[in-house]
Amino acid sequence: MKPGGPPLLSKRLLDQVRERARYLHYSLGTEKVYLYWVRFFIRWHGLRHPRDMGAPEVEAFLTMLATERKVSTSTHNQALSALLFLYREVLGVQLPWLENIRRPAYKRRIPTVLTREEVTAVLALLDGQVGLLARLLYGTGMRLMEGLRLRIKDVDFDRHAIVVREAKGNKDRVVMLPRSLAPQLRSQLLASRAIWEADRQAGKAGVDVPHALEAKHPQLGCTWAWFWMFPSPTLSVDPATGVVRRHHLSEERLQRALKRAVARSGIAKPVSVHTLRHSFATHLLRAGADIRTVQELLGHSDVSTTMIYTHVLKIAAGGTASPLDVLPAASPTPAPTVAPTPPPACREPEPLYA
Repeated sequence: MKPGGPPLLSKRLLDQVRERARYLHYSLGTEKVYLYWVRFFIRWHGLRHPRDMGAPEVEAFLTMLATERKVSTSTHNQALSALLFLYREVLGVQLPWLENIRRPAYKRRIPTVLTREEVTAVLALLDGQVGLLARLLYGTGMRLMEGLRLRIKDVDFDRHAIVVREAKGNKDRVVMLPRSLAPQLRSQLLASRAIWEADRQAGKAGVDVPHALEAKHPQLGCTWAWFWMFPSPTLSVDPATGVVRRHHLSEERLQRALKRAVARSGIAKPVSVHTLRHSFATHLLRAGADIRTVQELLGHSDVSTTMIYTHVLKIAAGGTASPLDVLPAASPTPAPTVAPTPPPACREPEPLYA
């Protein structure tokens, strides 16, 4: 079987994985993850070429991950997806054993949700650019990378709307722009404008633009409309092209700041940036929002994914009473009238030697 695309030009296997992932427009994060698992798979089997291996080697590797490494279900599925991509899309191998490898069943977990008071306490400890970004993620339900990749052209102050481009599943959607954040976002707009003008005066390369737009419009990345709402303070090398340009703010900035804020606030919950998105959905449903509306705001393909927040809401809002709360009040057990026998007094230990 031929790979699902044009012939590969690269000679080295890992370069072929990169080439095919970029041809299929996979994200940079997916490309890095697939390279990690392919490299791990080859090294674990003593640097043997994957073309010389088959079902026993793949199953042995996956078994090692489950039994020795004790990886989670999602990590196990991620490793399997990387190996299937390697054999199908890069090596062009289509054998029956590829279809017979079973994926571990995914178990949906109840997400961590913060109360309104906890969200207020955490956001109060975040300031500056990361504080604005955290408030924006909680106020819109956007994912972290959706907020970081926000372009100037996609923020509509007049309609109080934000267009999320090429989100998960390569879908676009529209979310609300919180009115309380409009003044801060306008200030951030001015700060981004100053960085953009400095880059233009210094003759720096424009920001990255998706797919073939840069080939059709070479100067598109230099325009103000395509600049980042949250630009990085420093320039960096684009890993895909090697061009030195302005990237958006690093995701680690908010992740580290949020971790410190949660520790300082004394919240005993496993909180991540994605917890703000979970809290957004739960608080909207508690306020009476229609579940279909919440589904569209979150960008879920299936409403069953959004339904998980209704389970959180039922318990958190006290929708189901405990049977202990409806038991009749029992009279307290009377105290015993007989005084307990006092314990014997301690005596000096006898000497070991007379």
